[in-house]
Amino acid sequence: MLRRENQGDLFDDQVVLPSLESVLTGISSSQRCDDRTTYFSAPDVDLSLYDHIIVCLSGGKDSIAAYLRLVDMGVDKSKVEFWHHDVDGQEGSSLMDWAFMRDYCRQLGEELGIPMYFSWLEGGFEGEMLKDNAYSHPHRVETPEGLLVLPRDHKRSKPGTRLRFPQQSPSLQTRWCSSALKIDVGRRALNNQERFKGKKILFITGERREESANRSKYNQLEAHACDRRYGKTARLVDAWRPVLHWTEEEVWEVIERHRILAPVPYRLGWSRSSCMTCIYNSQRIWSTIRHYWPEEPRQPGGCKLKTAPVRPVVAARPAEYVCSEDLFY
Repeated sequence: MLRRENQGDLFDDQVVLPSLESVLTGISSSQRCDDRTTYFSAPDVDLSLYDHIIVCLSGGKDSIAAYLRLVDMGVDKSKVEFWHHDVDGQEGSSLMDWAFMRDYCRQLGEELGIPMYFSWLEGGFEGEMLKDNAYSHPHRVETPEGLLVLPRDHKRSKPGTRLRFPQQSPSLQTRWCSSALKIDVGRRALNNQERFKGKKILFITGERREESANRSKYNQLEAHACDRRYGKTARLVDAWRPVLHWTEEEVWEVIERHRILAPVPYRLGWSRSSCMTCIYNSQRIWSTIRHYWPEEPRQPGGCKLKTAPVRPVVAARPAEYVCSEDLFY
């Protein structure tokens, strides 16, 4: 039986966020699979069919490669925009992400000639983690017309309590950082912009099958959870994963061919680019952080989190710095 204080978070994770099973397995639990819109393998699509092409740019190699795949296909750049979900928010917290990531994505967009729009949950990771008998914070979404603030509907929800750090798990209730700080932010950004009504949108993400057993089951092309092609808004949203079938070698090859320097975490020896203090960091990565950034990870002041089983981090040697010339040039 769930404690009352956890029921609000369960509602957020299971009801408010649509098609969570689709995110994990590529197979929607809320809709029957439609052969007309769902393809397990779709390495190519007709980009000319879409009015807007949204590339979710995390700042990692796979999302960059996803955009470069569009370039190689001859995409009309005037249709493309980058979206970056800012996991720490923009209210002052720096608990999770790399300090440079926001500026890196902005400058990459400028260099490539693609507009960059940031979106985030107000208060970011830290604010959501410290939620104690309170309503979830509003979302903030940058748009061509300015900043869009999306408050919560308190008539349809109740105060909830989080007070728990996310853990490694395929369940988005346990690994709530992905659902609350990325998936839900993108969902509301799509659903609440008038400019998308009656338009055809291609929503691009950079997952790859070889990354995990769950991702190996993803569909490459399918109707997005926010698709309303048969609804009042007539908003068609297709989700496409252009590098889903790629190997890591193919990802690095396209980045090198377009002469884009490897993002900073890879140059420091990281095998992946995610939050600096990501819950999936290896023991050696945590040791590296402790060695080079002894102030990390910081504990939120005055915070008392609930106890839960966690994986211990044993002693490990820090990784050595990798010179960028060793990667490409």
